[in-house]
Amino acid sequence: MTTNKTKIDTLVVGAGQAGVAMSEHLSRLGVPHLVLERKRIAEAWRTGRWDSLVANGPAWHDRFPGLEFEGLDPDAFAGKDQVADYFEAYARTFNAPIRTGVDVTQVVRNSDRPGFTVQTSDGVIEAQQVVVATGPFQRPVIPPIAVQASSVQQMHSAAYRNPQQLPEGAVLVVGAGSSGVQIADELQRAGKQVYLSVGAHDRPPRAYRNRDFCWWLGVLGEWDAETMQPGKEHVTIAVSGARGGHTVDFRKLAQQGMTLVGLTKGFDNGVVSFEANLAENIARGDENYLALLDAADAYIARNGLNLPEEPQAREILPDPQCLTQPLLELDLAKAGVSTIIWATGYSVDYSWLQVDAFKDNGKPKHQRGVSSEPGVYFVGLPWLSRRGSAFIWGVWHDAKHVADHIVKQRTYLNYRDASQRQAEHQASSQPVSLMGAR
Repeated sequence: MTTNKTKIDTLVVGAGQAGVAMSEHLSRLGVPHLVLERKRIAEAWRTGRWDSLVANGPAWHDRFPGLEFEGLDPDAFAGKDQVADYFEAYARTFNAPIRTGVDVTQVVRNSDRPGFTVQTSDGVIEAQQVVVATGPFQRPVIPPIAVQASSVQQMHSAAYRNPQQLPEGAVLVVGAGSSGVQIADELQRAGKQVYLSVGAHDRPPRAYRNRDFCWWLGVLGEWDAETMQPGKEHVTIAVSGARGGHTVDFRKLAQQGMTLVGLTKGFDNGVVSFEANLAENIARGDENYLALLDAADAYIARNGLNLPEEPQAREILPDPQCLTQPLLELDLAKAGVSTIIWATGYSVDYSWLQVDAFKDNGKPKHQRGVSSEPGVYFVGLPWLSRRGSAFIWGVWHDAKHVADHIVKQRTYLNYRDASQRQAEHQASSQPVSLMGAR
């Protein structure tokens, strides 16, 4: 570590979408700040996802208010590199003070003065406020049930890039949220035999009656929901912008040759067992899908909108055999499964943030990003303030709230009472001595 020391009012850790949004608002409000990023701006979009990944929302929706995607149709879905380029371009519009290639290794509160001491790979930083903008996708999670000693190749979805990197043989994809479904579909289209383990999920229509589901959740007020529905903590969303965007239909995937199975339960001597809940999980996903169609129809009728009818959206394909006669066990060797992909999400890593800002379960303790530790803030987390916090535009609005809070606190700290103002005025009014002048 070098001996460099920097003093700054506000330090932002992370230069992904949350860090860039935070920097914009701090710049607009005149707050001196610095953004540190261990790699490149929006690095996770470039190298932390598979090659064909696109945004799950259309370009008109998944962006910041101040800049559109250049050369992209508003209804199209931006590829991962386009998204990364977008954030780099956005940062340039206001000359964001971002320093890349710097790793933050420790943050501690000062015991004898305000603020925090921050250890980095490029020296020490003294900051009055620290904004944690590292996002939720930091540490890939593979559940403990994963087979330990096996000839089967295993990887998290974070390590998956394309079908060509996998060995010959069938694939078991565990997890049917957006990542799991898109990866399983890509592998099946590449000629792989795919088993997809489906847990609890929401399944919105990609679009309905000429409006994307992002639009419907907006006008129906769903993006502004401030609390998650009870029992939905582990429910993922199966939605895809791949190939121009389409509604995820598990029955259609089965018709194309994919084998659906229930929630993965465990492994024993090369045999994987599944919960007998596939039909239940699919049915609840259908209920979620149809409920959104009903809400959309009611909104159209209530507001007299002239949007085309779409009766075919309510047509449900017949249940495939893998749904009516679910597979409860799979011998990996006999089935020719050579790869298991765990699309089982991520956890956060705050080991470097050594402050009193966490619950007993290790999750941040905050109110709309304002931490229980004064001077520490969080931006970029799902449900930070509402359901929309997980989307790019939601991050921008959350960052605005946090920046406004920082300015308010700075105003309090800069307050001077009458005696202090008088003393400062007298000090500034003292004549400058010219003794010794020639």
